[in-house]
Amino acid sequence: MMRLCEKYEVDMQLHCKPIKGDWNGSGMHCNFSTKYIREVGGQPYFESLMKAFAANVKEHIAVYGPDNHLRLTGHHETQSIDKFSYGLSDRGASIRMPVNFIKNGYKGYLEDRRPNSQGDPYQIVSQILKTINSVPKP
Repeated sequence: MMRLCEKYEVDMQLHCKPIKGDWNGSGMHCNFSTKYIREVGGQPYFESLMKAFAANVKEHIAVYGPDNHLRLTGHHETQSIDKFSYGLSDRGASIRMPVNFIKNGYKGYLEDRRPNSQGDPYQIVSQILKTINSVPKP
């Protein structure tokens, strides 16, 4: 679509909340894992990982797309932009654990629900990996 718009000299924007109102806006959730999270995991490592994510909220939000304060209000299945939370199948959490994550021994993938539709996927993944790499493996 962007290339078609370029061809016809039409401007487009993927704004996370193009119309103000009582709705959640447009997210670009990021599912992520590493080999360690998929194969070893474990509750102690997971808890350390979540502490690292909680300590780096500002760094993550800085690259998760412009105007995210309009989307991350704490309502409509979003966590407030200045808070961090995680939960099992919790669509209102910053990080959502899929149903089988705990059943599989805290192994699998996780979903960061904070990035918005205008975020740069490369910056988002870079920040997530930087946070993951700051956590020592037991």
